[in-house]
Amino acid sequence: MNEDAVAGEKALKGIAVYPGIVIGKAHLVDRSKVKILYQYLVNTEHLNGEVERFEEALRVVEKEMASLKTGMAEKVNDLSFILDSHLMILKDSMFRDSTIRTIQDEKINAEWALKKSLEKIRKVFDQIDDEYISNRISDVENVTERILRTLSGKAQQSLSEIDRRVIIVAHDLSPADTTELNIGRVMGFITDVGGRTSHTAIVAQALEIPAVVGLESATEAVADGDLLIVDGSTGVVVVNPDDSAIIYYQEKKLQLEDYRSSIARQSHLPAVTPDGQRITVTANIEFLEEVAAVRNYGGEGIGLYRTEFLYLRSKGFPEEEELFEDYREIAELMAPEPVNIRTLDIGGDKFSSALEISKEMNPALGLRAIRFCLKQPEIFKTQLRAILRASVHGHIRLIFPMISGLQELLDAKDILEQVKMDLDRDHIPYNEKMEVGIMVEIPSAVVMAEVLARHVDFFSIGTNDLIQYLLAIDRVNEHVAHMYQPFDPALIRMIGQVVAAAGNEGIRVNLCGEMAGDPLCVPILLGLGLDALSMNARSIPLIKKIVRATPMSQARDDLNEIMGLHTAHEVQQYLFERTGGMFPELREKGYL
Repeated sequence: MNEDAVAGEKALKGIAVYPGIVIGKAHLVDRSKVKILYQYLVNTEHLNGEVERFEEALRVVEKEMASLKTGMAEKVNDLSFILDSHLMILKDSMFRDSTIRTIQDEKINAEWALKKSLEKIRKVFDQIDDEYISNRISDVENVTERILRTLSGKAQQSLSEIDRRVIIVAHDLSPADTTELNIGRVMGFITDVGGRTSHTAIVAQALEIPAVVGLESATEAVADGDLLIVDGSTGVVVVNPDDSAIIYYQEKKLQLEDYRSSIARQSHLPAVTPDGQRITVTANIEFLEEVAAVRNYGGEGIGLYRTEFLYLRSKGFPEEEELFEDYREIAELMAPEPVNIRTLDIGGDKFSSALEISKEMNPALGLRAIRFCLKQPEIFKTQLRAILRASVHGHIRLIFPMISGLQELLDAKDILEQVKMDLDRDHIPYNEKMEVGIMVEIPSAVVMAEVLARHVDFFSIGTNDLIQYLLAIDRVNEHVAHMYQPFDPALIRMIGQVVAAAGNEGIRVNLCGEMAGDPLCVPILLGLGLDALSMNARSIPLIKKIVRATPMSQARDDLNEIMGLHTAHEVQQYLFERTGGMFPELREKGYL
């Protein structure tokens, strides 16, 4: 039997977020949205009462979340930042004050006013180009739904009351839901919605529980008590399987667990090819709390620290001291390994409460990243001061994002020098030899790579954005997302051009983005001559394994073959056959 045979069963297909296989009974969780009725309020007395009712609901939800955070299981305690973000939403003026004003100005009930506030916030998040950050609108939706349930008096089923081993089936699971999970009772979970960067996925990965999200209709297709097979490697969920399917997946589960253990045992070995080429393998992170996972998975540093979260969670802009403490701690925790800190990569449209900046029709091409920082030098200087101060506490490197040409780089470096002079005047220590690099993620930077390389210590190729700008593809647009291709020959040639330019000037090249953690891409990246790869921490053990088994001579031969191909499909098929031939177990276990 195989996956094709299973297709004859009642099988659902979604997004795999944590590999592994579980077989167990379904437990449906009711997270249906509260129905909201519009109500017009006539007099002031009713309005004041409605405001008080809303504020009381906020207090109740805040107390519930604080209690959940206190009672979090030790295994997920590192993810307490998720609940922290929800608590901050409750206190955010755009959320709280906007709702109260809407009640008072439009004379409507709290539920409807809260709905309108959510719509306003959703419009802001819709303009954020970063997929991870834009997906955080789910946090606001989770908080909103919890408040609505409190306002309506509709009790929310607690997952802590589950008294048997089950597979959770839900439309969605909020972070608050997942903190209530009895780890010993929950074998896995599946949801209708969600993606690889959703909080459901994050928690599944932290708990190491097989999970499949984005199934669309799981709650309709599955009844409470149904027998389920959840394959977190392929994203397949089988409903009420027959005996042959159960036997097949039991065997597959044992094989997968043995294979994962063998990879994990070697995760702390260096990534050295059989012919002696050393590749540094690091991690991309969003939060300080992820450092532990980087260490556990054998990461050799932080290849990319995205710093936007500290700004998004604030009403305005974080103070220098808050930024400094964050950067200092991460540098100390990772020392002596390097931490590459990317300066603010976000647009001014995300700070409507702090700045009056006109809404942009196309924010991905507008005032964002280094352009925003150069236009708002005081905000930029605050972050640079914090990074420089933290640089004496570990091995920090600085990265400027979205550099499109030399003038932007020179302007950014000039501001950096001004900040250094200010620190010198104030007798504040910093690492005078801190390395400075740029993100190469715009085609113009690739074209000018040879010039730019003379002014920096390293390049970091951001493939997520580079693919998008190169191919003119919005990777979150469902109509064209299939055209977002890391195997496109044009991209491969661009990466080669950047590596060649860096080599001529004697500087290192790191590559970050999903491409770095894709097993199929390893031969390309090795053949191109990259010095370092940065990825999701969980991908590190497998990528290291593939590097250790791939001779550079073979990778160069593969690259020569690939350079003769003309479509993304041809490249992908070649690599699938090549990598699948070298590592047949990867194909069998759903890693390819």
